[in-house]
Amino acid sequence: MLRILLFLGTNIAVLILLSIVCRLFGIDAWAAQRGVGMGGLLVYAAVFGMGGAFISLAISKWMAKMSTGAKVIKEPANENERWLLDTVRRHAEKAGIGMPEVAIYDGPEMNAFATGMSRNNALVAVSSGLLQQMDREQVSAVLGHEIGHVANGDMVTLTLIQGVLNTLVIVAARIVGRLVDSWLNGGRERDGGGMGYFVVVLVLQIVFGLFASMIAMAFSRWREFRADAAGANLAGRGAMISALQRLSANHGESTLPQTIQAFGISGHLATGLKRLFMSHPPLEERIAALQSAR
Repeated sequence: MLRILLFLGTNIAVLILLSIVCRLFGIDAWAAQRGVGMGGLLVYAAVFGMGGAFISLAISKWMAKMSTGAKVIKEPANENERWLLDTVRRHAEKAGIGMPEVAIYDGPEMNAFATGMSRNNALVAVSSGLLQQMDREQVSAVLGHEIGHVANGDMVTLTLIQGVLNTLVIVAARIVGRLVDSWLNGGRERDGGGMGYFVVVLVLQIVFGLFASMIAMAFSRWREFRADAAGANLAGRGAMISALQRLSANHGESTLPQTIQAFGISGHLATGLKRLFMSHPPLEERIAALQSAR
């Protein structure tokens, strides 16, 4: 539940911050005074909605390394690191992508993640706990899963979806805010909108942001099934199923920072409506999908 609240809070805080910045610097008033139409509103919303998302993607590798303390393997220090590099290279060549950076970060749970700006400029990192608690066949499957994310362009696609959703939230909140403010003012529009407009925009960005998060997480869950299929193709279906079964032994909260938890190989579990905000499907559903695949 805590991770769900943190995820929602981060997205909503960004949207609220944008509203406050626009208000303080008079961007909304400037647009209203110049009669900016739907086209102008879309451009304005896209700059804020898409810009932040792609800036985050551009610095994702740097942020991931800094926040997890991941150490990139440049020259293997031992046989295990050499095997790790060779396995990633083999999977990357089979998947038709450039060789990613490979890193290890300290973490007691079994986990791994991939991030990066493009298919040929990615980072694949594994936790020390995963290397200690899985055999090489299982680790190979996990690496195949992460290479599948990179090959499928999941990081870019998820960023694009989040950016589009942020843009739509900004546009929808301002359109409805104008209508409500006009109604409160007896049908007359005010330059820059009044307090009613500002309050309505803030509230609607929270409400619409919740629905946007549901859509983004639905895609995130779907991409996990695709990455599992990629891992099965690269390392073998039995190895991928075995790795997912082994992941069920994870206990407690993930040590991955909130900003990259959606890119880990496993995520939090939830029930009821909270399932709509899960970034990963339950492990049993992923295992069943692989077992039923032809």
